[in-house]
Amino acid sequence: MKRYKDLFIDFDDTLYDTHGNAVIALSETFEVFRLGRYFSDPQVFYDAYWTANIDLWTQYAKGKITRDYLIVERFRRPLSVGTGIEVTKELCLEISDKFLDFCASKPGVIEGAHELMDYLKQRGYRMHMTSNGFHEVQYKKLAACGLRNYFDTIILSEDAGANKPAPEYFDYALRQSGASRETTLMIGDNLQTDVLGALHAGIDALLFNRWEVETNDTPQTPTFVVSSLQEIMNIL
Repeated sequence: MKRYKDLFIDFDDTLYDTHGNAVIALSETFEVFRLGRYFSDPQVFYDAYWTANIDLWTQYAKGKITRDYLIVERFRRPLSVGTGIEVTKELCLEISDKFLDFCASKPGVIEGAHELMDYLKQRGYRMHMTSNGFHEVQYKKLAACGLRNYFDTIILSEDAGANKPAPEYFDYALRQSGASRETTLMIGDNLQTDVLGALHAGIDALLFNRWEVETNDTPQTPTFVVSSLQEIMNIL
């Protein structure tokens, strides 16, 4: 098997339990802003938020919308479902700031994350965090969950000027890390942005298939597929 030297590792929902932490943070935000005044059932707000969030992050990854638009819109849409609330840009930004503060303070990681990173570090791999997440939030998350010191390089899309899955992002990541395309493996949970993006850029890719997505009909086949982080230790 090919000997890899550098690992590009996605952060959100690969190592850091972004979804689980955000569920908690969203509930905290709902309470702090007393949004129950406008929603008889909090689940209506939560469902509208997740629908908007998934759509907006998909568009953001494709470069179709800006960061600023995403930050406002992901709360404008669910708030607009409420009754008797005046939804302003200022309110959306205020809620977003509090929500991100709550999110970034959470230490929760995916099961086996610390064990995997310990193992990979001991094996001598150079590890580089690759993320489309926002600069100030990602560094707070890294500190909260204790994973910062495992990474040799932090490679964020805001610094790259392009988002995964764009080839320009991966070219930037290779330059910043000093890694070779031929001896680098991308590890991530998102089939489109992490895996197909890397493969299109000529980089091998491992899919952490925690969302149980179908891979048979994809234009390129992942180099490896695992259903848990522990399985990666059997490959690397």
